[in-house]
Amino acid sequence: MLRRTLLRAALATAPLATPAIAANPRTLRYIPDADLAILDPVWTTATITRDHAYMVFDQLYGIDETDTVRPQMLAGHTLEGGTTWTLTLRNGLRFHDGTPVLAADAVQSIRRWAARTPFGQALLAASDEIAAPDDRTIRIRLKRRFPVDRCLANGPPIMPARLAATDPSRAILEMVGSGPFRFLPDERVSGARAAYARFEGYVPRDGAPSYTAGPKIAHVDRVEWTVIPDPSTAGAALQSNEADWWGSATYDLLPWLRRARGLVVGTVQGPGQIPILRFNHLHPPFDDPAIRRAILPALDQAEFMHALAGDERALWRTGVGAFALESRMANAVGLEALTAPRSLEAARQALRATAYAGQPVLLMSPADVPNVSATSLVAADLLRRIGFTVDLQVMDWGTLLQRRSKEAPPAEGGWNAVTTSLNGTGIMDPAGHIGIRSDGRRAWPGWPTSPPMEALRAAWLEQDDLAAQQAIARDIQARFWQDVPYIPLGETYTAYAHTTRLRGVPYGFPQFYGVKLD
Repeated sequence: MLRRTLLRAALATAPLATPAIAANPRTLRYIPDADLAILDPVWTTATITRDHAYMVFDQLYGIDETDTVRPQMLAGHTLEGGTTWTLTLRNGLRFHDGTPVLAADAVQSIRRWAARTPFGQALLAASDEIAAPDDRTIRIRLKRRFPVDRCLANGPPIMPARLAATDPSRAILEMVGSGPFRFLPDERVSGARAAYARFEGYVPRDGAPSYTAGPKIAHVDRVEWTVIPDPSTAGAALQSNEADWWGSATYDLLPWLRRARGLVVGTVQGPGQIPILRFNHLHPPFDDPAIRRAILPALDQAEFMHALAGDERALWRTGVGAFALESRMANAVGLEALTAPRSLEAARQALRATAYAGQPVLLMSPADVPNVSATSLVAADLLRRIGFTVDLQVMDWGTLLQRRSKEAPPAEGGWNAVTTSLNGTGIMDPAGHIGIRSDGRRAWPGWPTSPPMEALRAAWLEQDDLAAQQAIARDIQARFWQDVPYIPLGETYTAYAHTTRLRGVPYGFPQFYGVKLD
């Protein structure tokens, strides 16, 4: 409450100093929700990097607003015998460096991406061959039936083979794709700025744009991202016409933004964000599932949602389990773990029954991402009230992402817990769900190990009947409450604000193709 009061007071005073952002009718000036600390979308799952990647890179398949997979860089595909996929690239595709997009580039990109993603690794395990018999043809021969198109619609970003040959454990710094915008490395200022120019050589496909599918037409010459960590300053930048679009307006400021002249406030359509409390399963105390489960009786999703969005009740929901609420896989199995009456004493008793010996829990918190900072503060308070010794360490988001990838013990630069968010679009089913993947050090940071969970995920991939998939999803959620790879804190829906000169804000996450400026 204090933070909301201070922000309102700041906006009620004299005009705030805002970063200088030059106005240009052909330049879209954007305020991201965090610094673009990592450029490589294969190396990190950070949302800000995803937004950057969809500008620079294109994909073999896209997904439209009905969750239907569509060819994107492909003219189409054929499927023989259920196990041999032949994909054909569209004519004329070129990378930003002027070289043609070849099937060999796509194959190498698939392999690099698949090495780090759960859905991609499942593709590798199901494949006998991923090859490029000629410049426009990609051939994938399978051991068994597998949803290749759905898998590739979740990635990879297609890049030249010379870059895709980079060890997937190393982040790529040179950004060369075939998407609608070129990244401008000379204009990047870490912690402050990123810039993009329209790629004149982009070859749009036919059809209507819909989410990540269809033609991706850039209607502006440039897009400039300016990082403004202070929300009140970001809001003032919009009002003073020093910015055009704030992609993730903080909930505290929505009443003021709605009243401001010349601004439009909206809600991003589609699956929301799932804030989570993620545990490091490699080191004590959260290597013990009983200690993770001890938190469940006291954790109240509504408490976290109120910290994020207050009275903006239309922008959050509770009752969230292992899948996004919009998913056909969402179910109620075991939800009483979070929906039954909350009991701090029950959590304390459960913790006392474990082997927890009072060792510190290093919980990371980003000072420059307000929403994540808010959930980390609520989590720290809850853990302390249950009986944990909490070491809350505050850092910038870029540092947090770097540290989150470290497997070392907390005393040697690692961590025990972190609050972050999963994109709802990424947890609609078990295939690409990074949060429940449980094959140890191959998994998403947190690195849970659960052979039963992995067996269930594999069984789901072998089904093409919806009822059978939903039955396995219920079994997965039952296992979820036993393993507790993370705890879902609710589901939130991003609010954005922009000036009235901007038109065509797209469905889903911030995408910069299709947007127009008056």
